[in-house]
Amino acid sequence: QTQGGRPSASTGWVGGGGWWVENSERRTYLNVRVKLSLFLLQLLHVYDLLTFDNPDGGAWKQGFEIRYQENEWDETPLELFLVPHSHNDPGWLKTFNSYYQDQTKHILNNMLIKLSEDHRRKMIWAEISYFSKWWNDIDEQKREMVKRLVGAGQLELVTGGWVMPDEANSHYFALLDQLMEGHQWLQKHLGVRPSSGWAVDPFGHSPSMTYLLKGAGLNNMVIQRVHYAVKKHFARQQTLEFLWRQSWDSSPRSDITCHMMPFYSYDVPHTCGPNPPITEQNVRERALLLLDQYRQKSRLFRSPVLLVPLGDDFRFTESSEWDAQFRNYQKLFDYFEQHPELHIKARFGTLSDYFEALHRRLNATGTTLPTLRGDFFTYADRDDHYWSGFFTSRPFYKRLDRALESTLRYGHEILFSLTLADMRRFRGDGRLVADFPGHEHFRRLTEARRNLALFQHHDAVTGTARDPVVVDYGTRWLLPVSTLVLQSSAHWLLLLDKSQYHHDQSKPFLQMDDVMSAQDALPQKTPLVLSDAPRSLIIFNPTEQLRTSVISVVIDSPDARVIEAETGRPMTAQISAVWAEPSRASADSFQVRTDQELIYFMSSFSLCLILPCVFSSSPSSLNFLLFLKTFYLFYFEIQKLRLQSGLVRQVQVQFLWYGTRSGVNRDKSGAYLFLPGEEGAQLYSSSEPPLIRVSRGPVFSDITSCFRHFTHTLRLLHLDGHAGRSLEISNMVDIRSEVNRELAMRLVSNVANGNRFYSDLNGFQMQQRRTLEKLPLQANFYPMTSASFLQDSSSRLSLLSAQSQAVASLRPGELVLDRRLQQDDNRGLGQGVTDNKLTASLYHLLLEDRRGGAQVTASVEHLSLLAHLTSLSLCHPPITMVAPSDSQLPKLRPFRPLRSSLPCDVHLLNLRTLEDAQEAESPSQEVALLLHRKGFDCSSAPEPMPQCTWSSARQQQPRITRLRPMEISAYRVEID
Repeated sequence: QTQGGRPSASTGWVGGGGWWVENSERRTYLNVRVKLSLFLLQLLHVYDLLTFDNPDGGAWKQGFEIRYQENEWDETPLELFLVPHSHNDPGWLKTFNSYYQDQTKHILNNMLIKLSEDHRRKMIWAEISYFSKWWNDIDEQKREMVKRLVGAGQLELVTGGWVMPDEANSHYFALLDQLMEGHQWLQKHLGVRPSSGWAVDPFGHSPSMTYLLKGAGLNNMVIQRVHYAVKKHFARQQTLEFLWRQSWDSSPRSDITCHMMPFYSYDVPHTCGPNPPITEQNVRERALLLLDQYRQKSRLFRSPVLLVPLGDDFRFTESSEWDAQFRNYQKLFDYFEQHPELHIKARFGTLSDYFEALHRRLNATGTTLPTLRGDFFTYADRDDHYWSGFFTSRPFYKRLDRALESTLRYGHEILFSLTLADMRRFRGDGRLVADFPGHEHFRRLTEARRNLALFQHHDAVTGTARDPVVVDYGTRWLLPVSTLVLQSSAHWLLLLDKSQYHHDQSKPFLQMDDVMSAQDALPQKTPLVLSDAPRSLIIFNPTEQLRTSVISVVIDSPDARVIEAETGRPMTAQISAVWAEPSRASADSFQVRTDQELIYFMSSFSLCLILPCVFSSSPSSLNFLLFLKTFYLFYFEIQKLRLQSGLVRQVQVQFLWYGTRSGVNRDKSGAYLFLPGEEGAQLYSSSEPPLIRVSRGPVFSDITSCFRHFTHTLRLLHLDGHAGRSLEISNMVDIRSEVNRELAMRLVSNVANGNRFYSDLNGFQMQQRRTLEKLPLQANFYPMTSASFLQDSSSRLSLLSAQSQAVASLRPGELVLDRRLQQDDNRGLGQGVTDNKLTASLYHLLLEDRRGGAQVTASVEHLSLLAHLTSLSLCHPPITMVAPSDSQLPKLRPFRPLRSSLPCDVHLLNLRTLEDAQEAESPSQEVALLLHRKGFDCSSAPEPMPQCTWSSARQQQPRITRLRPMEISAYRVEID
């Protein structure tokens, strides 16, 4: 507008329906609410916009000054929900049981009393692991009190997972499994299903978790640990509440309403408002002071409905704290109610209360929340303190976690479910055979599920718990994830004559090939003693497709041959040394490897026999060379990968050291943080030449380099088809002699990927990453659960991993292998990371052509079909069992429950026996069938083509379901 040709006022949009009007005297804020059009946020684009300069924001250090007008809420009062909570870590500074005895049970006991005293009091609880343990300790009268509180809406169970899981390192199998364990417990004991998620302490957030929550029936969620600069940007734009959508989904099917807490932490000082101090005044002064904080916080959101958490770690342990919080806040709420001129309605609430009011207000005003795609890694809570260290901390246990997931899925869940069904079919009356310990095995299985679920906690798989707590996690694993369920199930399924079945726990019919003697020891192969009688091997294929794999066992003689039991066909075998020391081969143990085509599906058993040779082999049949390399940096030499198409890419493998910052008063790397020294990465060097071992043979060829801190092996498998297309890389790392150092492996290639690369999120989906020079080195490391790749217009180089760790593309790609750090990084742990073990890591490196003018910088990408199959084989290696050596071995038969392979892009995630609704801790006749159809990149077609299909368009068979790409579906079924 103009007056006399001169501008009289200017206007500006402040977001969320607010405009400012400025004249020469003052700026006036008008609370104009308008309908906002839908818009899409890409977190990749947000990172491009942010400067990450971190200026001092005043009272709100990481934010900005917030202003408002007193009359903004005159027409629509502020509606406030104060949500009491107590965050209980299932292990961190204390073990799970110690926390429960010292704190958690007192919190829950007091909750029962204090909520019952006043119907206006409310609380939320997230960790079902603790809640179920407490439930087992209370009597029936108290259980009925709990049910009344839940039914009245005073107590809400949020998320419903066994734990509040880490979202960076955990695989989606484990994330889903712990969620199912918690939800099934809630359904059985309380008859409820959570509707809202609560993830206030995981160190960054993944859309994979939101997909699982939405699939489990949740519609809303709260998150907290997001980079402070991202929070500030979202607060300015009033986009702290949004619809979180999967990057690969163009529809709103996967959308979930997400509330991001705006401030530093989820504790009391950082939840009421941006200016923490609240002085002890009379009730009016305290009420007005809090009201000011609430009003300031509400200006960061698009609706006048405000969520204010009230709690912290292990709060409300003492009865006096319950009284102080509830009584004092109720006085403030009563004061607000007695003074309607303040235009605020405040009360205790739950997440359901808050989100119900939020959606009601948004619908009434026609306000639409923005849609967001992307993830919230890597997290920083202040300055340049990026939490990229925990992506790798305690890699021994990260590797063990994945191995035990595979054992639980196949050896316990799937085989057990198939065994129960087969027994019921055999008997014909729906019952199990009398000798089979079905109830005991189901209890073991339940314990194994829950202990694996416990390790997904955000201070467990992350490697951020104290040393005794880590030992407790490992010990819990070792006992219930025993092989008894697997051995008993395999025994039944393999027997040709079922009447010969007899269960003897002290003398299992089948023995495991790999044995783990302690929770901190690597699995070791048990040597087979050969005699005149052949030794029978039973090989399990845990995947749902036909595959060719190399099977390795240790024997006591270099003179052996392998035949296929069913046909008597001799099999190609390669005998190699077992190394007692880097330069000394064992005299009484030898490794025999054979390539075996494994029939589709998890429980197809291939049988082969190992017999002594009828002739004497010469020592050269071991077929290895041993020498010292005088050129110390042997493994730095440029190597070439060449495809049959003619595509050639150079690949260089290097090893690096990272140190940490120096200086007395400077923050240093610890369990959570990665704060490298100013010198950056330093190439690994050795004062002594490495010992080099070279093996060649019909099954594999490899080169092993032995250094002081690691043993590095490159192996090429001579297998037909797609199984032989990748290069196997393995490391055995030992940095226990080091002080404040981190060992990394770098892959240098001439793939022209620019500053972009892709890493996976939880093994479920791929996420584009950008290496940004405006960010410090540690900010450019991201979590890699199972895969990462670089690509240009003609090629893709994928690295598939058997364990989670940190990954970066700092020109070349880097992986952090292990970390040994002497100090705490001031995030509460109170110790460094010094309990390092001898740690194994395993990868497959895959080079592929890209065809058809494939995009280089697409924001949504998938692994290729070949990479999916390779990753599946890497994460689920064949399981080998050994039959007795005596001649009285009963006749065995392969067990093949499927007529054909599942399609290449369909993964049988689990076949999980459900608990009997009538008989506690007993298996029912129903199982949960979980199927995942994977999305894959079409620009790389595997050659030769695999023997599975990925399109059902030509198949005219009846179908019971249809899966979209990327979709996970769950079914309650009975196996006939």
